[in-house]
Amino acid sequence: MKRYITTAQAAKILGISTVAVFKKIKNKTLPAQKIGRNYAIDPAALGLKADRVGKDTKKRIEKAVKRVVRDYGETLKKLGKE
Repeated sequence: MKRYITTAQAAKILGISTVAVFKKIKNKTLPAQKIGRNYAIDPAALGLKADRVGKDTKKRIEKAVKRVVRDYGETLKKLGKE
Protein backbone atom coordinates (compact mmCIF):
# COMPACT_ATOMS: atom_id res chain seq x y z
CA MET A 1 0.00 0.00 0.00
CA LYS A 2 1.48 3.31 -1.08
CA ARG A 3 1.49 6.09 1.51
CA TYR A 4 0.65 9.64 0.59
CA ILE A 5 0.81 12.94 2.44
CA THR A 6 -1.60 15.85 2.49
CA THR A 7 -0.94 19.34 1.19
CA ALA A 8 -0.68 20.58 4.79
CA GLN A 9 1.93 17.94 5.61
CA ALA A 10 3.88 18.76 2.45
CA ALA A 11 3.82 22.45 3.39
CA LYS A 12 5.19 21.68 6.85
CA ILE A 13 7.94 19.43 5.46
CA LEU A 14 8.98 21.96 2.83
CA GLY A 15 8.67 24.93 5.19
CA ILE A 16 6.24 26.77 2.91
CA SER A 17 2.56 27.72 3.10
CA THR A 18 -0.24 25.46 1.92
CA VAL A 19 -1.06 28.11 -0.69
CA ALA A 20 2.48 27.73 -2.06
CA VAL A 21 1.96 23.94 -2.21
CA PHE A 22 -1.26 24.42 -4.18
CA LYS A 23 0.58 26.77 -6.56
CA LYS A 24 3.28 24.14 -7.09
CA ILE A 25 0.59 21.55 -7.84
CA LYS A 26 -1.18 23.92 -10.24
CA ASN A 27 2.12 24.77 -12.00
CA LYS A 28 2.87 21.04 -12.21
CA THR A 29 6.16 21.42 -10.32
CA LEU A 30 4.80 19.16 -7.57
CA PRO A 31 3.01 16.05 -8.81
CA ALA A 32 -0.15 15.18 -6.89
CA GLN A 33 -3.24 13.07 -7.37
CA LYS A 34 -6.60 14.70 -6.91
CA ILE A 35 -8.85 12.63 -4.67
CA GLY A 36 -12.26 14.23 -4.37
CA ARG A 37 -11.61 17.83 -3.31
CA ASN A 38 -8.18 17.04 -1.86
CA TYR A 39 -4.74 16.20 -3.19
CA ALA A 40 -2.55 13.25 -2.28
CA ILE A 41 1.20 13.75 -2.65
CA ASP A 42 3.77 11.00 -2.93
CA PRO A 43 6.55 11.85 -0.40
CA ALA A 44 9.17 10.85 -2.99
CA ALA A 45 7.88 13.65 -5.22
CA LEU A 46 9.02 16.24 -2.69
CA GLY A 47 12.65 15.61 -3.55
CA LEU A 48 13.68 16.23 0.03
CA LYS A 49 17.31 16.96 0.73
CA ALA A 50 19.13 17.02 4.03
CA ASP A 51 19.18 20.82 4.04
CA ARG A 52 15.41 21.05 3.65
CA VAL A 53 13.78 20.51 7.02
CA GLY A 54 10.77 22.13 8.60
CA LYS A 55 11.11 24.99 11.05
CA ASP A 56 10.08 22.85 14.03
CA THR A 57 12.60 20.13 13.17
CA LYS A 58 15.33 22.71 12.66
CA LYS A 59 14.66 24.23 16.08
CA ARG A 60 14.76 20.81 17.75
CA ILE A 61 18.05 19.98 16.03
CA GLU A 62 19.61 23.32 17.03
CA LYS A 63 18.49 22.83 20.64
CA ALA A 64 19.94 19.30 20.73
CA VAL A 65 23.26 20.44 19.26
CA LYS A 66 23.56 23.27 21.82
CA ARG A 67 22.84 20.81 24.63
CA VAL A 68 25.45 18.34 23.38
CA VAL A 69 28.08 21.05 23.01
CA ARG A 70 27.27 22.38 26.48
CA ASP A 71 27.40 18.95 28.11
CA TYR A 72 30.25 17.39 26.14
CA GLY A 73 32.19 20.35 24.75
CA GLU A 74 35.53 19.44 26.34
CA THR A 75 35.22 15.80 25.28
CA LEU A 76 34.39 16.84 21.72
CA LYS A 77 37.46 19.10 21.61
CA LYS A 78 39.69 16.25 22.80
CA LEU A 79 38.20 13.85 20.25
CA GLY A 80 38.75 16.42 17.51
CA LYS A 81 42.48 16.53 18.31
CA GLU A 82 42.93 12.76 17.83
